[in-house]
Amino acid sequence: MTEYLISAHTARLTVSPSSSQFFKGDSLTLSCEEDDSSAGWILKRNLTEGQGGECGHGWGRWSVSSCNISYILPWHSGVYWCESREGPISNMVNLTVTGGSVILQSPVLPVMEGDDVTLLCKTKTTPSNLPAAFYKDGSLIRKQPTGHMTIQHVSRSDEGLYKCDISGHQ
Repeated sequence: MTEYLISAHTARLTVSPSSSQFFKGDSLTLSCEEDDSSAGWILKRNLTEGQGGECGHGWGRWSVSSCNISYILPWHSGVYWCESREGPISNMVNLTVTGGSVILQSPVLPVMEGDDVTLLCKTKTTPSNLPAAFYKDGSLIRKQPTGHMTIQHVSRSDEGLYKCDISGHQ
């Protein structure tokens, strides 16, 4: 009897702070987390504008298995992933950087059915507990006095494009 051991090196891309939307001027760290450090993971991106490629080559500062962007700009918006010399890639994360004054913070990682998800409507210059209106696919779904909304036990019917608005902020 012949036995084969098959090993697939896979990484998970994490974003800190955990959000998919950022303000211009924020800083963030993207990390390639995996069990076998011998895979030699690198962080790559495909941008809506500007320069793609690897972290440390014209954008970001690479250190061990993380990429730090100390002052993000709207042109940093795009899809990011980890890739190894052997070819496998991690999950992909789409990040948006805005020069505006309001963002909707939501979890970066895929949300599983049954999970609770909290959305936070955040302004750049004032406390994040201001009253906010939340929209799904362009329709108002809820007004919250504290700027955050929790969707309990998410299901497929909760899929959609969410946005928020804080009165007096564009």
